[in-house]
Amino acid sequence: MAKILNPILVQDTLVRNNLYVFSPLEFQRLFNVSPKAVTSFIFDHSKKNLFTKLRNSLYALTSRLPSELEVANRLYKPSYISFENALSYYHIIPETVFAITSATTKPTREFQALGTVYHYYKIKRELYFGYEPKIVNGGTVFIATPEKAFVDYMYFVSLKKKSLNERLSLDNLDIERIFEYLKIFDKKNLTNLVKRIV
Repeated sequence: MAKILNPILVQDTLVRNNLYVFSPLEFQRLFNVSPKAVTSFIFDHSKKNLFTKLRNSLYALTSRLPSELEVANRLYKPSYISFENALSYYHIIPETVFAITSATTKPTREFQALGTVYHYYKIKRELYFGYEPKIVNGGTVFIATPEKAFVDYMYFVSLKKKSLNERLSLDNLDIERIFEYLKIFDKKNLTNLVKRIV
């Protein structure tokens, strides 16, 4: 006999398990129901506004929509917030950045969800480090350290894939850590560019 899912209990269980953003597979494992039942339930209750579709195979609980940074981490995995968005987050650049920028080891992509644009820039696997979890609006978000966000950004400037922001504020950055990161990047033109700026 097929298991019947109660919308109120489903919502309570998702909240209790901090699963505000979920894939159909995560939903299936949590509620121990068939893939067909999951597809049907999510489809029906998205129309009833219990769930909000973020992209194919990724949904959010409408009553507790995640922050843009949480969405960024989940839309395209693995990824962490970096580049201009992280620089703005740490007040290294004064501008507010409306698109969310992330580093990933997967191909460069762009998505739109909940009215926000999400950019993902591919970096090599050996450069995928230097990020940490932070609590943002009650959710856990992986974001580059200030120094790694700066080096990621400067790396793409050195590749001429981004233009240099002339209003960088580096006063609170750990310069020693920056040069430790630069050793791992091992790119002479990047190191020279950063030396001119810091």
